Amino acid sequence: MIRAGIVGATGYTGVELMRLLSQHPEVELVTVTSRVEQGKPVSSVFPSLRGVIDLCFSEPDTAGLSGCDLVFFATPNGTAMRQAPELLERGVKVIDLSADFRLKDKDEWKQWYGQRHACPDYLSRAVYGLPEMNRAEIRGAQLIANPGCYPTAIQLGFLPLLENDLVAPDSLIADAKSGISGAGRKATLATQFCESGESFSAYSANGHRHLPEIKQGLSAVSRGKIDLVFIPHLLPIIRGIHATLYARLTEPDVDIHGIFESRYGDEPCVDVLPPGEHPGTASVRGSNMCRISAFRPQNGNTAVILAVEDNLVKGAAGQAVQNMNIIYRLDETTGLTHVALSP
Repeated sequence: MIRAGIVGATGYTGVELMRLLSQHPEVELVTVTSRVEQGKPVSSVFPSLRGVIDLCFSEPDTAGLSGCDLVFFATPNGTAMRQAPELLERGVKVIDLSADFRLKDKDEWKQWYGQRHACPDYLSRAVYGLPEMNRAEIRGAQLIANPGCYPTAIQLGFLPLLENDLVAPDSLIADAKSGISGAGRKATLATQFCESGESFSAYSANGHRHLPEIKQGLSAVSRGKIDLVFIPHLLPIIRGIHATLYARLTEPDVDIHGIFESRYGDEPCVDVLPPGEHPGTASVRGSNMCRISAFRPQNGNTAVILAVEDNLVKGAAGQAVQNMNIIYRLDETTGLTHVALSP
């Protein structure tokens, strides 16, 4: 059994990790931490886990975590980079769901996250945990940088086109929308129901912090320099990412749908829909699936890709469990076979 711990288990990503790991046949969840809720039973904070997880939240100290085989960090940006190195030195594997190890350039990280990186030497050691791109590297990794929710959907949507040199890499546009849970559990004015309900709006149009992560990943498979316009939006729903992606085709008669079917036909967590079908966020709610459709409107020179995922599962906790499965040579979908909730 894999002895697992979760640091920062009281956020939306943390409780999603607890839900998934509690049902995983190869995992024993031995510690869950929270500075604010320490000492309280998990079930008193999350009644949905009553009778499922019989643990109390504890202080996130290294001594208590070093008995784990693997530790998930579901913490705000800036926490894992201060705690993970000591665990790594003790032989504990780490999957970080924050952005602390996603970017390779420490100066770029400081620019987008507003603080100096505490352990820049580890940036080159971290493996970016997008299985559909880096599966071989993930298998031997000790430190995984779990991708962000927007970057997962956007990269999966653009990857087949860039890998096959079918679009101009300087023509990429990502028009993406997220449910409110993507903003986290901490109360803010913008995410209160009266502020976000019955409304739809863009934000961070001048530059979202996920932009360099997406460009870094796409640059690794592109033959040209990536130029990406990425505009995120807030949807008045709880869960879900919907990314509408545009790119200028460089091949006149390419079968876009066939390219996607060929690329993702053997991927257990990516579903390419039949020609002409449009994916909706409800079709992936609670699952670790990314559903994709590919279009070429009016047989023109623009590729339009639609990608949906649950931002808390394939966009966060589910993908982290998928990475754990790969590290420990388990079937990739172990503990992740939940069918999407409907309605």
